[in-house]
Amino acid sequence: MIKITFPDGSIREFNKGTTGYDIAKNISDRLAKEVLSVSVNDDVWDLTRPINTDATVKLHKWDDDEAKHAFWHSSAHLMAEAIESLYPGVKLGIGPSIENGFYYDIDFGEHSISDNDFLKIEKRMQEIVQSKEPIVRKEVSKAEALDTYTKKGDPYKVELISGLEDGTISFYSQGNFTDLCRGPHLPNTGYIKAFKLLSLAGAYWRGDENNKQLTRVYGISFPKKSLLDEYLVMLEEAKKRDHRKIGKELELFTFSQKVGQGLPLWLPKGAELRERLEQFLKRVQKKYGYEQVITPHIGQKELYVTSGHYAKYGKDSFQPIQTPAEGEEFLLKPMNCPHHCEIYKAKPHSYKDLPVRLAEFGTVYRYEQSGELHGLTRVRGFTQDDAHIFCRPDQLKDEFLKVVDIILYIFKTLNFQEFEAQISLRDPNDKEKYIGSDENWEKAEQAIIEAVEEKGLKTTTVVGEAAFYGPKLDFMVRDAIGRKWQLGTVQVDYNLPERFELEYIGADDKRHRPIMIHRAPFGSMERFVAVLIEHSSGKFPLWLTPDQAIVLPISEKYNDYAKKVADFLNNYDIRTLIDERNEKIGKKIRDNELKRIPYLLIVGEKEESEELVSVRIQGEGDKGQMKLNEFADHINQEIKKQTVK
Repeated sequence: MIKITFPDGSIREFNKGTTGYDIAKNISDRLAKEVLSVSVNDDVWDLTRPINTDATVKLHKWDDDEAKHAFWHSSAHLMAEAIESLYPGVKLGIGPSIENGFYYDIDFGEHSISDNDFLKIEKRMQEIVQSKEPIVRKEVSKAEALDTYTKKGDPYKVELISGLEDGTISFYSQGNFTDLCRGPHLPNTGYIKAFKLLSLAGAYWRGDENNKQLTRVYGISFPKKSLLDEYLVMLEEAKKRDHRKIGKELELFTFSQKVGQGLPLWLPKGAELRERLEQFLKRVQKKYGYEQVITPHIGQKELYVTSGHYAKYGKDSFQPIQTPAEGEEFLLKPMNCPHHCEIYKAKPHSYKDLPVRLAEFGTVYRYEQSGELHGLTRVRGFTQDDAHIFCRPDQLKDEFLKVVDIILYIFKTLNFQEFEAQISLRDPNDKEKYIGSDENWEKAEQAIIEAVEEKGLKTTTVVGEAAFYGPKLDFMVRDAIGRKWQLGTVQVDYNLPERFELEYIGADDKRHRPIMIHRAPFGSMERFVAVLIEHSSGKFPLWLTPDQAIVLPISEKYNDYAKKVADFLNNYDIRTLIDERNEKIGKKIRDNELKRIPYLLIVGEKEESEELVSVRIQGEGDKGQMKLNEFADHINQEIKKQTVK
């Protein structure tokens, strides 16, 4: 017998070799039908994998990320089996689950594929589902794995296997299909009740532009058809909210091939919106004691060698800039923190000077692969709302909590109501990815955990997602249609102060190292604006929107009064336009509703004679007439309600 410990601390005995499915069925038949994967000592396993020793076990149903991972991973294999049977000779790359669904990178060789083929592939997938093929795990030696895929003529799997250690390799088989895979997977293909192939994209093998470009096939699947239907409705809504489409309609930003891929150009209205966001955060930061700094767009290569960024990211960055001086090299700035370290170091500090809080809207550059660029959410040049706090150990928790307060205030002001905090820790089994001592890492991780507990935040913990120099707290925000985005971040860093030899003189007159907090409440201006556009569907809060009101004269003879209204409101700092086109008032209303201008002010004979405006609110219709000063007061009160919380 073996002892199984459950999440509530209870312990029960089961026969050696029992499975997650057996345990679920022992609890209830209903649970056995709903459970999709099982965690055994924090490792996610297949439900059918035997448990042979005492273990802590947690069963996962659809709402758990661990269950979705197994479900979508199995769906990737389902799709690959269908494609392999329809297109003989294709070679498979990798097929992981992703945040929403799955994909498989495939070398189709001489075959061609388009989205017109999706129905054919889905039909074959349905046949495999109906056969309820058992999904069977088999551990294999490295020699056997290499032999299998060498004979099959699959260079991608051979390359993957070559990088694996013997004793860690497994195959998963279903019907006549076998794939190299760590798992976990569902017990059989019949669990996958509803699915749809979504799109095709090009993807370089292992993300390297020097490698062959494969075809990436994306899909989504669910245990119920109703969930698929809901998802497809959400996808249609997402298309309407696409920030690239709305950004073009509202004339916020554009891109130019001549300027370069992934380098956004902010148009006047977008620049104004971005400037208002910056000023909003600067006002908040000033209350919390931040000082604004400015640093160059480039730095000597040696700066990033010292920080560790060059060793970690040098190969994926823009290549060094050579100068006329022999041996002198500069890099486009990939991070602001090394520059801020040098600002701190520019003068001596006493313990009484700390904390030092340096803030900058600093533009940085990273060479993202062209296939990964996407509007404003993935670019090569972006501006971080960056700040670095240099503090004493006794100040760390309080400073960390103040940063969390700033992030929560921003989310509340901009109506991001659903979010959770993700604690990202170092992978203890792969310490080569990180810099710094175990002692410093343990102190930094403990500081974040204690601060989050004190704040009472809803959190998840992810191992292996820390920055290379320290653990972090990321804020994952759900937008209006349920999608999850990573926005604000806070990171605790004991390592860069050591690498830059930063110091302060303590109360004991000895030299001490400060601790560094990295923080960016927006994350980047580009990504934040993109998420805000899609969250609000381009209907920004009144204080932020580029144009707050537009005056619509019902005919040309009221244009002079329309100008008088606009001038009056602009003098009250209410951003107001005039639509002087010789068009019917109905068309003017429709056109300006599409521009998402919050207030449409219609003026005609009565309005002119009594100095009124007829007010129409975006999406709400007519709201009656107001005196000009009454309307101005109304707008300013609305703005005050939105920003003072």
